[in-house]
Amino acid sequence: MLKPIRRLARAARKYELTWRYAYNLAPTLNYQRHEKALTGEAARILAALNRDGIATSSVDALLGSNSPYSELLAAVGEIERSRGKEIETARANASDESAIGKKTFMLEYLGKNPVLDPGSVYARLAVKTPLLQIANAYLGMYTRLRYYNIWHTFATRSKPRESQLWHRDREDLYILKVFIYLRDVDLGAGPFTYARGTHRKGVAQQEPEYFLEGRVKRTEDSQMAAVVPPERWTVATGAAGTIIFADTNGYHRGGLARTSDRVMYTCMFTSRASESEEFFVRSSQPPALNGDAESFALNH
Repeated sequence: MLKPIRRLARAARKYELTWRYAYNLAPTLNYQRHEKALTGEAARILAALNRDGIATSSVDALLGSNSPYSELLAAVGEIERSRGKEIETARANASDESAIGKKTFMLEYLGKNPVLDPGSVYARLAVKTPLLQIANAYLGMYTRLRYYNIWHTFATRSKPRESQLWHRDREDLYILKVFIYLRDVDLGAGPFTYARGTHRKGVAQQEPEYFLEGRVKRTEDSQMAAVVPPERWTVATGAAGTIIFADTNGYHRGGLARTSDRVMYTCMFTSRASESEEFFVRSSQPPALNGDAESFALNH
């Protein structure tokens, strides 16, 4: 009896009305009651996200002088200095294609399951007012911060695999990921690439052909081009300090670095109803919080 009920509940989460007004009713109503319309750069980003599923900005344009970006660079620099040998070992193994399901071409500086530390620069940046406001406005509810990390992608000559191929993320109906480049990213550094309009709010809903890599659906460039032409792909090159917002339930790929490494900060927001795994290691001590939106984002 329980299995059919669970199947029905899982199916119900795939429909926006039940996802929003059954599983996420309280965060939706609280957001509608308390939040104000975005303005300026944040409003421009939200409009692009709703239309295309992706928007780009910069630390200077969105966060201005009140930004922890310099602190973030210092923290990452300290990791690279103190763990240089580990980073070089990871670089030596980056081309190993034998481990199915493992992104050997990328090192997560904070580990696969980071400790959620609300006082760290990684958490404070994620819930910085403009970023959190955009996440909440895009989902139309108070969102949960589900992940943050520093990704170091190594330049390799291996064939594309894993997240270097086109795919959708499956954590939720809407998933907002934020990427902040910590070094300049040109075409040779594996820029994040997005097929505009393939998010749930978009117009490009035809599914491309795919193949299975393990149990995950992956799509190559030629297969994606058959349904979304390359002129509708956003190839997000940019200088250090570039910020990318993307609904990764839409088709995307990245990290196929060929000539230089890519180092960037990332964080992810989902609804409370997300059935994804828990990415954080959480303390039993409740964090000190500044407001309702931040409180909801950081609590489990």
